[in-house]
Amino acid sequence: MGRLFGTDGIRGVANEYPLTAEGSYQVGRAVASFFHRPVRQTKIIIGKDTRQSGTMIEKALADGICSVGADVLLAGIISTPAIACLVAGGDAAAGIVISASHNPYSDNGIKLFDADGYKLPDAKEDEIEGLMQAESQGDPAGKNQRIRGKLKRLSDASERYLEFLKNSLQGSTPFTGMKVVLDCSNGATHATAPRLFRDLGAGVEALNIEPNGRNINADCGSEHPDGLIDTVLNQKADVGLAFDGDGDRLVAVDEQGQVVSGDRLLAICARNLKRKGLLRNNLVISTVMSNLGLRLALKDMGIDHIMTAVGDRYVLEQMRARDAVIGGEDSGHMIFLDRHTTGDGMLTAIRLMDTMRDEKKKLSELRRVMTVLPQVLLNVDVQDKPEIESVPQLMEVIRAVEAQLGDKGRVLVRYSGTQPLCRVMVEGPEASETQRYCQQIADVVKATLG
Repeated sequence: MGRLFGTDGIRGVANEYPLTAEGSYQVGRAVASFFHRPVRQTKIIIGKDTRQSGTMIEKALADGICSVGADVLLAGIISTPAIACLVAGGDAAAGIVISASHNPYSDNGIKLFDADGYKLPDAKEDEIEGLMQAESQGDPAGKNQRIRGKLKRLSDASERYLEFLKNSLQGSTPFTGMKVVLDCSNGATHATAPRLFRDLGAGVEALNIEPNGRNINADCGSEHPDGLIDTVLNQKADVGLAFDGDGDRLVAVDEQGQVVSGDRLLAICARNLKRKGLLRNNLVISTVMSNLGLRLALKDMGIDHIMTAVGDRYVLEQMRARDAVIGGEDSGHMIFLDRHTTGDGMLTAIRLMDTMRDEKKKLSELRRVMTVLPQVLLNVDVQDKPEIESVPQLMEVIRAVEAQLGDKGRVLVRYSGTQPLCRVMVEGPEASETQRYCQQIADVVKATLG
């Protein structure tokens, strides 16, 4: 069967195994069996984004869960961090999110959270896969279970999540007088984000809030900020905020129309936390994909910095191990562990606006805390994913570029954990040179693996 779980749950093309009705049913049975509570009734919360395939997968998951005696609580269309919040704040044994995050509508995925609202480590995902494998070989999960579970809809799921976010700020309308443009990506935040910021006192212009099942992330949201930039400039807004399809990422746009991505958001918020004496252990966690400029900015601020493998759950693992309060990825996944257990785009957005209010500075001024060094990232379609070190032609060009860059840049070549892609990233002191080096490596990837 091969390993189903990637860097962020199960991800793939909707209606292709395992994201078929049959595969999702199997996942539901395995998840319910894994999280089974022998003493009290097992409950599992399910949420989804706006993809048209979400309903099929939701029904199949629910059927699988109920078939082994667990109850299902349906939260409907809701963000990934909202499900983590609901699980951690209630009595459910686990949470499931049906989403492919920033991917196109044709993809979908299944993300899992434990009872404390944390994503599962690899070892637990492997156990769930083991249960699925056993069932496929004739040893069904829950085979002795005679009682079947029930299904209930959560009518107050969004209300509870919005209250959770509001309670992280002081004052009922702290953003009075601020004008914000939201890009909700026709995704899970399309209803909750505009309401949140209006409730907090901001003047709101909301874009991409009419999902139709096929337009999620389509030329909008955190991956495509051009429309947001234009609206921020036309509306003379204080800030633009773009979420991805499942609401766990944020990319911001300042009042001058400049994009402020995750690395700069980390630097801005970390400096504010340090100034307030709230930066636990004087530490920020990010991934190897972070720009060299972040490392330099944190060094200038006297803040320690640790990098992890790519994936927000690896950032979280280090944050918990080292008692750090802030971490994230340049893609816009930001974790504030003093408040939440996972990356949350809406929480990051209100933290950013609260920092602007607290420091009485425009975002264009705050972003100058970090200088972004020239970085080029190219995604190359691949047919296979052998170990990078096992491809001689690829290693040869990587070493040649590294020799040219010396200590003034770096090269990172890695496979996507959720798509058939090889990501080639090069940083260097000069933009055109960096582009040329990155293209050289990408051409070899295409020739050898494409």
